[in-house]
Amino acid sequence: MCAKINGNQFEIRGDKMAKETKLYNIEEEEERVILVAVEEDGTDAESFLNELEELAKTAGAVTVGRVIQRREKRHPGHYIGKGKIEEVKMLINAVDATGIICDDELSPAQMRNLEEMLGTKVMDRTMLILDIFAARALSNEGKIQVELAQLKYRLTRLSGQGTSLSRLGGGIGTRGPGEKKLETDRRYIKDRISELEGELKNIQTHRELLRNGRNKRGTISVSLVGYTNAGKSTLLNRLTDAGVLAENKLFATLDTTTRSLKLPGGTEILLTDTVGFIRKLPHHLIRAFRATLEELKYADILLHVVDASNPDRQEQMNTVYDTLKELGCENTPVITVYNKMDRDVELPLTIDFNARCEARISALDGKGVEAMLETIEKLIKSFKKSIKVCIPYSDGKTASMVYGRCEVISEEHTGNGILMELYVDEEMENRLSNYLVK
Repeated sequence: MCAKINGNQFEIRGDKMAKETKLYNIEEEEERVILVAVEEDGTDAESFLNELEELAKTAGAVTVGRVIQRREKRHPGHYIGKGKIEEVKMLINAVDATGIICDDELSPAQMRNLEEMLGTKVMDRTMLILDIFAARALSNEGKIQVELAQLKYRLTRLSGQGTSLSRLGGGIGTRGPGEKKLETDRRYIKDRISELEGELKNIQTHRELLRNGRNKRGTISVSLVGYTNAGKSTLLNRLTDAGVLAENKLFATLDTTTRSLKLPGGTEILLTDTVGFIRKLPHHLIRAFRATLEELKYADILLHVVDASNPDRQEQMNTVYDTLKELGCENTPVITVYNKMDRDVELPLTIDFNARCEARISALDGKGVEAMLETIEKLIKSFKKSIKVCIPYSDGKTASMVYGRCEVISEEHTGNGILMELYVDEEMENRLSNYLVK
């Protein structure tokens, strides 16, 4: 259904009569939102709003309208122009919306001004993503990271909360004379942020210990990265029976999961699933999840999972690489995995010049997965060197280390010891230098 306001046509979704009937129901009233975006030169606001609608749906809201204003840049005071604000206000009344969601992160002044001028709840993209993360975080680490991101976001916006945070306090056990509620809230948030950062530091220390243990064992670490809803969790379940939640939703899983996996040639690796990326990912979240995302920095290989059926796949791939660069992972070897090839995929697929090699799979039905594993193993072997050693029978400790950390190509028991051909990294080659056979 469409409506015309002041000569402008807007897209309206839903049935107002159905909404009025629902008012008599005891169930919780659904959030009915209008999506608002500013289209600057070189941006595709329609594509961004499609993604914002998916985010709103994931958060439990129903999109009942869209408004796009084409401007050279966003209005510094209230995001969109005053004329467009009047049109949005009339649209809110026409579709009985309960709030609006802006596609960009709003400044405190922009949010306050929009709320006053529209007389309704105003949210931005960052607030929406934070709400989704808060609902999806299951582990203690995930909850700490989300709360930290929320508090940092809120701290910069305390001054934009109006007069509710500037009441004077007094009395026993309350704020001191003349101290504003704004000041006590700010102090509480800063104390809580400090506390959460301390907890995250402990988690980071624990992760470093685990990582050092893996390095000593020489275990190859492979991390799944990609745009949200590209199929990373489905692939992890397919390969390792991890049993993590895999839904056709944005940010279905947030918590990092690591499982061991044996490749067809016998090489054992650790496969880690990480949180998905998205365009305009809030910087508060990147900072809060840095302890988790740092796992990517220490990965030997990144499996870049791409939703090949998505028409915006190239933009999504660019977003992933931009985020990896921000995390300092741009030099880690990448295998691009085009997933969901069982769907209607527009061909040809573009060549990913950032990747060492590519694979085409369907994580849902398993097609192409075996070939992908062979590609991973081939890349791992390219990092290593083939050597021959003869380990004396008396040095059982070294023999045990070889079996635990190296890929044994062949072995033969001779009169002098165990003659082996191995794939080794540089460290193991140095350790076995005394037993090298030329």
